[in-house]
Amino acid sequence: MNRRNFLKLAGMTTAGLFTSRNFSFGQEQKQQLPNIVIFFLDDSGYGDYEHNGNPVIRTPNISKLKQDGTSFSQFYVTTAACSASRYSLLTGRYPGRSGLGSWVIGPESKKYIHEKEITLAKGLKSKGYATGMFGKWHLGTPNKNNSFDSKSLPLANGFDTWIGTNVSHDYSNAMLIQKDPTGHEPVDGYSIITKNLPSNTKACESLTGRYANAAVDFIKANKDKPFFAYIAHNMPHLGIHASESFKGRSRRGLLGDVMEEIDDSVGKVRKTLEDCGITDNTLIIFSSDNGPWIRFRNTEKSKYGEARMHVGYATPFRDGKGSTWEGGHRVPGIFCWPGKIPANRNLQIPASTLDILPTIFNITGINLPTDRTIDGCNIGPLLMSDKPKEKFQPFRFFYSYHDNKPSAIRKGPWKLHIRIGSQTGDNYGFTASREKPLLFQVEQDLSERIDRAAEHPEIVKELLTDLENFQKQLQTEGTFWDKS
Repeated sequence: MNRRNFLKLAGMTTAGLFTSRNFSFGQEQKQQLPNIVIFFLDDSGYGDYEHNGNPVIRTPNISKLKQDGTSFSQFYVTTAACSASRYSLLTGRYPGRSGLGSWVIGPESKKYIHEKEITLAKGLKSKGYATGMFGKWHLGTPNKNNSFDSKSLPLANGFDTWIGTNVSHDYSNAMLIQKDPTGHEPVDGYSIITKNLPSNTKACESLTGRYANAAVDFIKANKDKPFFAYIAHNMPHLGIHASESFKGRSRRGLLGDVMEEIDDSVGKVRKTLEDCGITDNTLIIFSSDNGPWIRFRNTEKSKYGEARMHVGYATPFRDGKGSTWEGGHRVPGIFCWPGKIPANRNLQIPASTLDILPTIFNITGINLPTDRTIDGCNIGPLLMSDKPKEKFQPFRFFYSYHDNKPSAIRKGPWKLHIRIGSQTGDNYGFTASREKPLLFQVEQDLSERIDRAAEHPEIVKELLTDLENFQKQLQTEGTFWDKS
C-alpha cells in the first residue's frame, strides 16, 4: 500500500477479485452480513453541524448518530470537488488513478468512471446485497461525446436501482433521472423525471425529501436480506433548496433549513431501521464530498441569489471547496453500528473516505482486487475496539488538486504543500512550489498559518521524497482509460 501500513488486512487472500470468506470480530461463528448505509452530502463543511460546535444550525439526528457511534475529528476526502471525491469513496483509490483528468466532469464529458473499476456497489452486489443509490451521481453522463454510453450511469456500476441527478443540480442541463426498465431516456433502462433542473425550483426543493423517501422504501423492501443504500444528497451545494415544510425553520436562514431537512432524512432512515428491527445489524456512515463553497461568501448576488448567506462553514480550517487547504478536505466522518462500534467516541487518529471500501469489504468477506492499487486501509479493528491490538505507522495522505494530481502530502501531523490554490483567488499571502514548499503542523496549527519549512528541512526532504515516489507510482501504474 502506498498510503500507509495501517492495520493489516487480516484474512484477505489473493484467490480472486471477489473470493468470499466468513468475517468475524474475534468470534469463530459466522456472522450475519450487515446492512450498509452511506450518507454523502455535497459541499457540507466541518463546521455545519451541531456536534462540531455550530451554534445556530440544528442537526439533532446527526448528533444522535454521533452519540451512538464514533466520530473522527480528522476525517478527509482526497480532493475538494465532487467527481473525484466520489470516485475515491466508491473505489478506495486516489483520483489520479481515475483517468478522468479533472476533479469535476460535466454533463458533456466523454469520460466517466471506467467500467473496470471495482466499486462498493459491485463488490457488495457480488456478495448478494441489494444495492440502491439515491442522489447525485456526477461520475458520468450519456452524451454525444461518448455515444450515449449507458456504462456512464449507476446501474452499470453495481447499483440495482437509482433515482438522482446526473450532475450537480445547478448545471443548466442537469437532469433528475430514475431507473425504468421500460424507459429509453437518456438511455435504455432509465427515464428522465425532470430536465434543466435550475429552471424547476419545485423539483430542486423536492430532492432531499425524494431521496429520503426512496431510501426508506428500499430499506423496507429489502429488510430481510443484506442491502447497501448510498444516499448522496445534492445539498447544501449552491443553489440550495428546502421543501416547504422546512422553509423558515432555522435561525441560520435557508442554509439552516436545508441542513435541518438533511438531518430529518437521517432520522427517517434510522426510524425505518428501528421499525424493521435491523438497527443493530446496520452500519451507517455519514460524510461529505468536500468543504463549503466559500467562493461566494463575499458575493452579494449571483446566479445563486444571496449567495453569501447560503455558504456553510469549514471552521476552524482555512478555505473550503476547490482549495488545497484543510477546509476543502476535512469533512465530518461518523461511523455508527450499535453493539459493534463504541458509542459516543471521538477518534483523533486521522482517516479518510479511501478507507471505507477496504473496511466494508473486510467486514463483509469480500477480497480486495489484486490487479490494481487500493489506497485505503481496513480500519475495522480501530472502529470495533477501544484498544486495538494492531500497531500502525503514521498517517500518510495525498491531497489532489483540480487536475487530480497531488498538490500536498500529510504524514503524521505534518502537511507539505507544493502548490496551493483557492476558488476565492486568495492565497493568504503564501506561495508554494517544489523548490519552496510550505510545511504546517496541522494538529497544532489548524488554520495553516505558520510555515515551518525553514525549521524542519529534514521533514521537508522526507515528504518531498514520498510525494515524488507517489507521483512516479501513479504514472507507472496508469489508469484503465490509458489501457482502453
